[in-house]
Amino acid sequence: MRMNRQWMRYFIGCVALWIGSAQAAEVAGGEPLAESMTLMEIIQTGGWIMYVLGLMSIVGLAFVVYFLVVLRPERVAPKSFVLDMRRLLATGEYDQARFLCRNQPSPAAAVALAALDYQERVSVADPGMLKEIIEGEGSRQAADIQQQTTYLLDVGVIAPMVGLLGTVLGMLTAFNAVALDLARARPIYLAAGVSQALVTTAAGLLVGIPAMIFYAYFRGRAGKLIARLEAVSADLLTELTTGESK
Repeated sequence: MRMNRQWMRYFIGCVALWIGSAQAAEVAGGEPLAESMTLMEIIQTGGWIMYVLGLMSIVGLAFVVYFLVVLRPERVAPKSFVLDMRRLLATGEYDQARFLCRNQPSPAAAVALAALDYQERVSVADPGMLKEIIEGEGSRQAADIQQQTTYLLDVGVIAPMVGLLGTVLGMLTAFNAVALDLARARPIYLAAGVSQALVTTAAGLLVGIPAMIFYAYFRGRAGKLIARLEAVSADLLTELTTGESK
């Protein structure tokens, strides 16, 4: 009971102190204690870590723009290519189909070209071997599509770690201000080190969190494109085996 009373008195004292500070600020004219920092002041506070994080943000933005352009159905398995390939395989025009694959490079064209090259090398294509070739090239193309998105994951993981490095350097600056010369230690030196630690931490998270969000989005987008590539590869295998049986 006595302990609860002591905590109650402590809490009331803190509230009274906060109210008194607010009233003093109003008496002084309502002026804020500190103005918000500008962007250049934030960069200067964070030091060279901020330039590293700025470069990483530019790299991450470049990857986002690149994936928006590359990870599209028209770049993986264009509809016009699929329709033309089906028509050429149905009529047995394998040379024209091979020419089409070379002139319209895409993951779907690479899978079709691998199958057509195998069919050209042998007199009678083995359906099992043809299936393995299509699946092998399809897996390689799918891995290339999925691998590209991991670059954003790297940015999302490394950026907070770089910010954490700035945090450690800032705290070292703050503690060294006291440890090296206790008599000359001033609050301003402590505040500078703590400010650097907080700024770099926030900057690392501001770079890393959007990168992780975009990575999750493009990972799902790549999965849908890989599923489309698998469907096109299955149709290609069906057309080739049907053409051989004829």
